[in-house]
Order: sequence, then C-alpha cells, then structure tokens
Amino acid sequence: MIEVRLHGRGGQGAVTSAELIAISAINEGKYAQAFPSFGPERRGAPVMAFVRVSDQRIRTREKVYHPDIVVVLDPSLPSIVNVTDGLKEDGWAIINTSKDEKTVRKMLGGFKGKLALVDATKIALEVLGLPITNTTMLGAFLKATGLVDRKYLEEALEQRFGRLAEKNKAAMQRAIEETKLYT
Repeated sequence: MIEVRLHGRGGQGAVTSAELIAISAINEGKYAQAFPSFGPERRGAPVMAFVRVSDQRIRTREKVYHPDIVVVLDPSLPSIVNVTDGLKEDGWAIINTSKDEKTVRKMLGGFKGKLALVDATKIALEVLGLPITNTTMLGAFLKATGLVDRKYLEEALEQRFGRLAEKNKAAMQRAIEETKLYT
C-alpha cells in the first residue's frame, strides 16, 4: 500500500487532488481511498488530505502518519508546518516552489530524501490564470512517482472539470516537463 499526504491551504484543491488520484487508481483497477483532514478552517487556512492506493482491499481508515509521498501545494507551508514529518526514509517530498534544491533542503530542516520541485504557482497563473496549483502538482506527482496511469488521471480531470479539463491537462503537462527530480 502506498500512502500520500497532501498539504495545502483551503481553496487550493488539496482535497480535490486526493480525490482525483484515488479515482484514477480505482479506474485503473486498484483499491484507493481519499479523505480530508480539516475542521472549521476558513479559505486559506492550512489543510491536509490523504490518499491510499493498493492492489489489495484497504481496511484502515485512520489518518496517514507515515506517508510514502508528501505533496505540498503551497510554497509558504514548509515554513509553518513540518511537511516531511513521518515521511518514510525512501519517500518523495513533492514541493511547489521557485527555490533551488539546496534552499529547499535547508528549509525542510536538512531533508536528505527524494525531492521533486516545480514552480506550480507560476505554471497555474500562466496556464489557468489562477494560483490554484492542484492539477499542476498532479503533473509533478506523476513525474516523480508514476503511482497512477496518466490516462486515468486525464479521464478523472475530464469528469471533474468538464470544459475546463483541457487547461488543467495543459497545466499538468507543463509540470511534468518542468519538475526537477533529486534522488
């Protein structure tokens, strides 16, 4: 089983991203679950969402404490939240940032694990016209992990966004092209 924790702010689409990953995995024939973790927070407050993907039935329903993958949609969150807390030693930290690898590793407290960096905010503004980074970060997620098949993720985008799906697929493609991987 692969466990994913997404960090974002209310309104950025972390919960939607988790759902899209799970739907893609299910449509691919895998088992998956996605769920948010937030209380009465307002738009802009830090939120988390979780995804589990497995080839076998998933019986646990608890929050993800030791993820294999962490996805950070908002570049300001690592300065206020320990986004790599509990991340498995061989896991991926996929971060929306315009900063370089050395700066990000330092910002993450000397993080030594696998890192995927993309300026998702810039891409989202240029392609979507809005700083909503969820589908852009799905491109970085795809490039780093390959956890779900791109075909099924694109189908999920079409179902979720209808006529806006093409722009979202374009943002995802740009992120696939521009994400830098450090292993």
